[in-house]
Parts: sequence; C-alpha cells; structure tokens
Amino acid sequence: MKKLSIIAIIFILFAIHISAIYAENHTVNADLNSDGIVNVQDLVIVAMHIGKTPDATQTPNPDVNNDGVINILDLVLVATKLTTLDQTLTANTFVFGRGGDSVTLDPSRMLDGESAKVCDMIYDTLVQYRGATTDIEPALAVTWDSSADGLIWTFQLRQNIQFHDGTPFNADTVVFSLSRPNALARSFYDEFISQISALDVYTVQIELKTPYAPFLSTMASSENAIVSPAAVAHFGDNFGDNPVGTGPFKFVKWDKGDQIFLTANETHWSGKPTIDKLIFRSIPDNADRFMELQMGNIHTMEFPNPEDLAQVQSDPMLELLMQPSLNVGYLAMNMEKPPFDNLKVRLAINHAINKAEIIERLYHGTGIPAKSPIPPTLWSYDDTIEDYEYNPELAKQLLAEAGFPDGFETTLWALPVPRPYIPNGQALAEELQSELQNVGIVANIVTYDWRTYLAKTELGEHDMAMLGWIAGGDPDSFFYYLLSKTTAEKPALNIAFYKNDEMHDILVRARMSTDRGERTELYKQAQAIFHRDAPWVPLAHAQRLLVINNSVKNLNLSPVGWKYLRRVALESQ
Repeated sequence: MKKLSIIAIIFILFAIHISAIYAENHTVNADLNSDGIVNVQDLVIVAMHIGKTPDATQTPNPDVNNDGVINILDLVLVATKLTTLDQTLTANTFVFGRGGDSVTLDPSRMLDGESAKVCDMIYDTLVQYRGATTDIEPALAVTWDSSADGLIWTFQLRQNIQFHDGTPFNADTVVFSLSRPNALARSFYDEFISQISALDVYTVQIELKTPYAPFLSTMASSENAIVSPAAVAHFGDNFGDNPVGTGPFKFVKWDKGDQIFLTANETHWSGKPTIDKLIFRSIPDNADRFMELQMGNIHTMEFPNPEDLAQVQSDPMLELLMQPSLNVGYLAMNMEKPPFDNLKVRLAINHAINKAEIIERLYHGTGIPAKSPIPPTLWSYDDTIEDYEYNPELAKQLLAEAGFPDGFETTLWALPVPRPYIPNGQALAEELQSELQNVGIVANIVTYDWRTYLAKTELGEHDMAMLGWIAGGDPDSFFYYLLSKTTAEKPALNIAFYKNDEMHDILVRARMSTDRGERTELYKQAQAIFHRDAPWVPLAHAQRLLVINNSVKNLNLSPVGWKYLRRVALESQ
C-alpha cells in the first residue's frame, strides 16, 4: 500500500511537471467557461469529464491539451493557470456580480431591472439623467425644444455616430426605434404619441396628442433606447439575444443563466470607457456572491445579505456604497381571484403583517416600512396617511366579516432573485407566511425562475405575489405603470389587477397636467384611494447597496438606472 502511495505521488508530480512544460510552450485555454477568470469552476468542468472521450463540438471543451482524452493532465493544466486574487484585480475587465440573469436585451420588450441593467450599457437614449440626479442632460440628442402648448417636441441629434454594426445613426433610426411596439411604455405611446417624424437627417419631431408632464424623463428611460434597424431586420425575434446599439459597450456573447460579456466601444460619443471589458455574472445566492467577491472573482456585488454588512465594513479590501433609491417593494393581491376581490380580506392581510419588525430583521437598517406606492423622497408623497396598524385580532375580525372565520388557504409567490427593494424573497416569504398563519391564512410558498415568474405574474396566475419597482423622479412612473386600468391589461404591469375608475381618472389627469401644484394634489388623492382600496401590502423602500473591491474607482451610485457603471475604472494592484 505504501509503495502504491509513493507511485501515485510520483505520477502526480510527473504530471504537474509535464503539464507545466506544455503550458509554457503552448497556448492553453484553461478558462473553460469564458468568464475571464480561471478558477474552481473550470476545474470542476474538467473533473466531471475525466475518462471521457471529448466531443469536438463540445462547449466548453474540457480536453484542454486537445490530445483526444480527458484525464488528469487536463486537470493539472487548468490548476497551473488558476487565477489569483491579484491577477483578477489587475486585469482591465470589470466583473459585476448580480442576483439574476437578464430576460431580454431588446429594450422594447424589456420589463425587468436585470435586463435594463445591461441595456443601459449597450444602448443610448435621446436624453439621460445627469450623474446622481434626476436632472435631464443631452445624450443622442444635443438640443431640444417644445412648442408653447407642450405638444410638439423637436430634437437635434448628434452627427457622425454609428451603431455597433457600423450602420449610421440618424433621424430615421430614431423614428424606427420609437415606433416599435413597446412592452413597458405601451400606454404612453398609445395614449400620447400622435406622430414621430424625421424632419431631416438629424432632426426628429415628436407630436403629442395631449400635454404629458413627464415626457422628457420618459425619453430618458431604458425602454426608449435607440436600436439598430439593420440588426432588428437581420435578427428578427432573436434581436433580444443579439443586441446592437450605440452605447459605450458592445455585446459579445450571452451564456444564458450565467454571464453576459461586453467590450468597450472605442468610438463612443462620450469617449472610450476606462475599462476594456464588462462582464455581468449571475450568482443567485447572496452568500455565494459575497464569497466570490471576497475571493476576487468579481469586483462588485449587488444585494449583500444585510447581516453581512458589518463584515463588509470591517474588511479593508471592501467598500460599501449606499444611496437612497426611488423604489418600492410590495405584496400584490390578485383582485381577479377570490377572496382577494373582497376589500375586508385585503384589509385583514394588511393588518396581519408586522412590517416594522420584519424589515428590522431582514433589512438591518437598509430599508423602511412602506405605506404608499411612492417613496418618501419623491415629491407629492403624503406622510399624513397613517399606515395600517399591526393588529392580528382585527385581521381575524375582518376575515370573519368577509365570510372566512377559519381563514383560508392560498399561495404566496416568493421573489426568486434578490432585488434592491426585496433583498431576500424566500426569507421574506417565510416571514409573511408565519404572520398570515397567525390569523388563519395558510399561504403555501411557490416560486419560479425569474423569467417564468415575471411571465406568470403578468398573466395573473398568482394569488399573492411579491414584486417591486424602481423608477425615475416622477410619481407617474410609479402610479400609472403599477395601478392604472390600462396597465392591468395582460400581460400586465399592474399585477394586482386593480381597476378603479376614480383612481384611473386621477392618474390620467395628473400625467396630462403641467402644473406641479395641481399634480401634487392629484397624487395625494391617489395615495388616499390606494390606502382605502388596499390592492397591495406595501412592504418597504430600500437603500441602493453595492459592495465593491477597493480597486474599483469612479463608481458613484445614482438613484435611477445603471449608467453609473459606464464611468467605472480599475486601479492597478
């Protein structure tokens, strides 16, 4: 036995020696999953295939030395190329760790933040938010003006700009992009846009049917990005997997469920990005993502577990960034399904949930209880509205009055990915489940992958479902998108399927008025109606959190969108 052990050790040392010589004299592709890093994941790929004959078309190909067999030599070759922490951080490739994958990279079909995050790198809009503010500044349009009645907007465009496929950007491409069916902004286009026309090569005119107060902020939103007409024609329904814009980063490839690779656009109108490559890695578990950051395999991570924040703040290699954000997390009750069409049931659920304690346990000071669809930092917020008190006995009484003295059984859909407004959907679901159980409601927790979750809630398949919203600096982008009758049409953004004529009328009047004082009063009325009808349990408004390695420079969070990543830089270690 001892002789066999010695022979095994000699064989391993010999294999390492041979592999090292091979690696010195040959180009070795040890980064099997093409994530820009040679790490344990690459070793696992080889280990899973040892002893097998490789398929020449297999991707990734674990036959590292291409000798026709997958064996220990391939494993050792990868081991000799393992990326150290220092190597990871000195490469001019920025790796962003996030909680979930994108659904589509076609801005006109985009409905989720993970898709918008990447789209903000690939595409430009006519105008954009300035830095960490909600002020509007030029982007693809350099100047603009409107008629006295606010109905005609004229944009002068940048000249000599090309899409990533080499085709020219001009007024016709803007008309094409803004005339496409738009999943997120469909109500805006249907209700407000009369005509979009090219007056000349670099002048676009947008004519509105009625005045629309948040028009410019809508034009700054990711869903209104400008796309390459040639690429849309070429890829058709697959354009969302092959995006082409004018933005500071070009699309390279997308490993679904894993990573999206981008490379710098050296001719971007704002200048070449400081980093050469940008990788978005999907790591669903917050703890796993934090470990990857500590190991140096990613440069930054979203949605740390709140209980890990003290460890982050004590680590000299890490920095915690926090920014007040315009968001809300909520539990929507599907009013198309009994018993949630009963107001007393909805009120009972609001009284059954101790939001303050839940948020203290799960958010650790990074969130506050919500009582409104809009955050308290947004103008028109009405702090005089009193939130429903936590009162389980009153909840039981309301259920009895609604005809459910013994409660009822239902489903509670848990958010499958961490989001700024709900950092841990499963943990929150378990808290809510326990609270509801105390008043006799048996809530069975269900969930799906992110893409499926969104698709099913848009079609109203849920009973109760968690979701949230991040928007710009106008109350319209919360109220109308989440609570109007228009957006309750399937596929819906209003997943409570709340359809109230009084509320809808107020929201329409508010978005058409150009008087800030009048709009403020209308949105205060809307908050009172929302409180009265209780289509949701508004849960939390949360800080925007990002943990970065201290080699990351020039990263300043903004309250809206993800364009702050365009300016990021890496310091050589």
